[in-house]
Amino acid sequence: MMNRRFLLGAGALALGAGMLAKGRYTAPATAATGTFAVSYSDAEWKKKLTGDQYSVLRQEGTETPGSSPLLEEHRAGTFACAGCALPLFSSKTKFESGTGWPSFWQPLDHAVGTTVDSSFGMTRTEVHCSRCGGHLGHVFNDGPKPTGLRYCMNGVAMVFVPGAAA
Repeated sequence: MMNRRFLLGAGALALGAGMLAKGRYTAPATAATGTFAVSYSDAEWKKKLTGDQYSVLRQEGTETPGSSPLLEEHRAGTFACAGCALPLFSSKTKFESGTGWPSFWQPLDHAVGTTVDSSFGMTRTEVHCSRCGGHLGHVFNDGPKPTGLRYCMNGVAMVFVPGAAA
């Protein structure tokens, strides 16, 4: 018998299956709004970035957990924005969170901004690049000392620059 509960359950199952099949979810929202030092038209961003980078940085998508090579990056260096090359995180603040995404307990000074993300019926704190507004991930209050924060970042939104850690 088809009732409201059945239809809602079937819809949720179909959405979940679609998300798994695609490998990532692309939200209908776009990168942080405002005035940023680095700004391109949508067409220019599409030329500059790979498809996955565009999906995450400009459309607030999420990469598949465990898919980023940066998850296993343990050398000294800096993690920078893939959109504008702004240094974001020092390797000194990277830690293994077990979430499947590169995680840090603190960004570099003035590197990121935050906005409220109320998608999916929950409230989270979205993290974006302070120079280009590109979506990086989210920050949570369950990280290690000294900050107690976990900056859970999409690896595809960043590039790693080996060398002395900032």
